[in-house]
Amino acid sequence: MVEADSLYRFFHVDDDEVLALRGVSLRVARGEMVAVTGPSGSGKSTLLFCLAGLDEPDGGMVRIGGERLSRRPEAERARVRANSIGVLFQAANLVDHLSVADNVALARGLAGGRRRERDDVLARLGIAHRAAARPSQLSGGELARAGLAVALANDPPLILADEPTGELDSDTGTDVLAILHGRAREGAAVVVVTHRRDAAELADREIALADGLVQ
Repeated sequence: MVEADSLYRFFHVDDDEVLALRGVSLRVARGEMVAVTGPSGSGKSTLLFCLAGLDEPDGGMVRIGGERLSRRPEAERARVRANSIGVLFQAANLVDHLSVADNVALARGLAGGRRRERDDVLARLGIAHRAAARPSQLSGGELARAGLAVALANDPPLILADEPTGELDSDTGTDVLAILHGRAREGAAVVVVTHRRDAAELADREIALADGLVQ
């Protein structure tokens, strides 16, 4: 479902060049959950952003479902994201001034309003009763589930989650991981950037990064 071939990404900080990714390759199939692990600064989040088309690699190529994502106009990458990729950030998945239901509706609208109805997504995640609430009115656990609802709004075949349990208590984090694992069992390809050992153990495979290289 997602293929990354020899990804390179570097950044300039003053006179220094930081090599965030140095020839990283991976493939994740439908029905598979992969954990990407490694210390801070190892390139995990940079890899996820490149896989989502939110950042362009300086070398290499990303394909989603066989379709090239890299080196295309942002409007075309956004179309691929809206139709094929659910992206779950640690704390930036929701539009603050919209209700939970409207955030989900926005995500569905970007993909043409197809697929599962928004109420069903919220009910499956146990937050249908908070549909009218805004992000600032939610608890940490509710916020995590609302962000996940947005990521899953269109039943995407690929889900990319960046430290989805980073700000959560242990029980809520375990619930979120179980939901992601369940989506993989239902046929989605799931990539989770995580520091949690239990998340890596739940995954089908673990890809460990260090200094921008696969270990």
